Amino acid sequence: MEQKEKTYKQMLWVSMISMTMMFAGLTSAYVVSKNREDWVSFELPTSLYISTLLIILSSITFYLAKKFIKKNDTSKTSLFLILTLGLGLGFVYFQFHGFKQLIDAGFYFTGKQSNVSTSFLYVIVITHLIHIFAGIIVLFTVLFQNSKGKYKEGNTLGLELGAIFWHFVDALWIYLFLFFYFLA
Repeated sequence: MEQKEKTYKQMLWVSMISMTMMFAGLTSAYVVSKNREDWVSFELPTSLYISTLLIILSSITFYLAKKFIKKNDTSKTSLFLILTLGLGLGFVYFQFHGFKQLIDAGFYFTGKQSNVSTSFLYVIVITHLIHIFAGIIVLFTVLFQNSKGKYKEGNTLGLELGAIFWHFVDALWIYLFLFFYFLA
């Protein structure tokens, strides 16, 4: 069991390093492209501020879920996993609402009215949302497994892997948000 746990965690870390490299490439391309003559600066939509708060809160609730599973309190674990899921879904909602705010302000992803700066924003945020959707699937799986009583003290691998991934996509969003806040 210990070797299996070590292998799964290593595979997850390798995946997260790959994702980090991808986002480093995207944000580097953004920085390099800022020198273009057709670059347009913009302010982040207020919805992205709200989504950032929600994602931070979701990391806290997932941390609490993990804390309660160590105490074999599956009901509180489920409660905090449900809260994490709700906050994650709220994050997604406000991300899409942020897209609407950008479009309402005249910033489009493609077409005649688009520009390279907001197209970068859309690509990076949509790529992050794909990872959030993966995290939401993980949350549903962890919640289902917890409801079946699979996780007990000493047997929490799935929950731990889910928490590591969720905290990673949360930290990744905070990086992206700060990146756009200071460079948009």
